[in-house]
Amino acid sequence: MRVTCSVASRKRRRRVLERAKGFYGRSSKTIRVAYDAVDKAKSHAYRGRKQKKQQYRRLWTVRINAACRLNGTTYSKFINGLKKADINLNRKILADLAVFEPQEFKSLVEKVAQA
Repeated sequence: MRVTCSVASRKRRRRVLERAKGFYGRSSKTIRVAYDAVDKAKSHAYRGRKQKKQQYRRLWTVRINAACRLNGTTYSKFINGLKKADINLNRKILADLAVFEPQEFKSLVEKVAQA
């Protein structure tokens, strides 16, 4: 008796076409093209998760630098002073302080300047 695995293969193809829903043209309709499109989309998604982290860190750096310059110093001097003053705050928290609590950030800059 010949085994076709038709249930499993249909399920696999349906799963790929579900992932390809919304893709342009044949990429969402034809299984051969959909396989390639879904594979490419997965690789873009993997890379995008890494890039998102890089972009946020870049944004935080820009915000901290802008706030530092308003308070008469530069980003690199500020970060160096934080290390010398032994203040352990990450860039995400520093950027939030710079945007939402400018007075607190100003006092932090003064502490760093003393160090």
